[in-house]
Amino acid sequence: MILGKWGLVGLGLAFALAGTGPANAQSERAQLELSGRTFHKAVCARGNPTGTARCFAHVVTDSRGNIKNGKVNPAAATPSGYGPADIQAAYNIPAGSGTPTIAIVDAYGYAAAESDLAAYRSQFNLPPCTKANGCLRIVNQSGGTKLPREDTGWAQEQALDLDMASAACPNCKILLIQASSASISNLMAGVDYAKTQGVKAISNSYGTSDSSSLAQYDSHYAGNNIAVTVSTGDSGYGAQWPATATGAVAVGGTSLNKGGSGYTESAWNGAGSGCGLSHAKPSWQNGVTDACAGRMEADVSAVADPNTGVAVYGPMNRNSHGWMVFGGTSASAPLIGALFALRNGAINGASSIYSHTSSLHDVTSGSNGSSCPVNYYCHAGVGYDGPTGLGTPNGLGAFSN
Repeated sequence: MILGKWGLVGLGLAFALAGTGPANAQSERAQLELSGRTFHKAVCARGNPTGTARCFAHVVTDSRGNIKNGKVNPAAATPSGYGPADIQAAYNIPAGSGTPTIAIVDAYGYAAAESDLAAYRSQFNLPPCTKANGCLRIVNQSGGTKLPREDTGWAQEQALDLDMASAACPNCKILLIQASSASISNLMAGVDYAKTQGVKAISNSYGTSDSSSLAQYDSHYAGNNIAVTVSTGDSGYGAQWPATATGAVAVGGTSLNKGGSGYTESAWNGAGSGCGLSHAKPSWQNGVTDACAGRMEADVSAVADPNTGVAVYGPMNRNSHGWMVFGGTSASAPLIGALFALRNGAINGASSIYSHTSSLHDVTSGSNGSSCPVNYYCHAGVGYDGPTGLGTPNGLGAFSN
């Protein structure tokens, strides 16, 4: 029986599955995992080469690892997984005003990004977001129009990011930046370009195992009045960079359950957390995360468990597109980024989250590991904890200084 920090319980054997993208290190193979009774797999393979990052999206599959196509239910006329109405209700998200821009930085191309996004938004009666109406813009890491080759895993990541930003902020404009590869240098170039484009938030759903050598690049993930949200990972307890960058907003993950009395949440056991290595402690964490001498992740969280996943329309493989259910902290980072954009206020890293805890739902149960040196590093509890930070959104009050 497999019993690991990703909650891989009840499986008699490990599955090594062929990826759906081109033959490259990012999407060649994926490990089948289990959350509750839901099978899922990472769309970007674990064990990324040195100097690269991997995306943190997880797609729900059947027991053989085949992607489950969430057919539209004729009675409800909605795909499987949470849609915009659920997300807006769970997190008390108002309609907002204006058309702020959120940037999404990912690797590789995604030729069907506009048409897949149109299918998602049409299904849920969201306003069109197209290149023609100025809502959607897709560029390479330098802002050019020559886009990189496609990778199915990263294209699935982009579909998730686009749909979650749309769900949380239907009126936001979206700048999708496609880095030439998953190298850290190319992804950072995309972030740096985004900062010059008047955006209010930059979402990053990728990372790599933290290292003290990465601290020299932290400044790329700090924005002057721009919220730079970063996923904390999908491997349970263990710090991931750039979520540990001092000026980033580290976004963890929860299991979101809908019941008769509303929504309840617990820490998702795949969400990353930990004390960063050689990353300076931000002032807003003083007195909150004192067991960690440096930068502690996460700051805030949102739905990420594939077992309570979100509806996404995108590439199922290189040849077909359809409805799927996704999870991973790749879902929570663009969602939180969209809320920062929706609030459209002055931002100083994650400081507003720590000064507006009354505008958050405290998540007090669940864990993402058992062998952490300090209890709150991997166990949810009252107040701050590593897997969920200070909690999940309750309106927009925590997303502006």
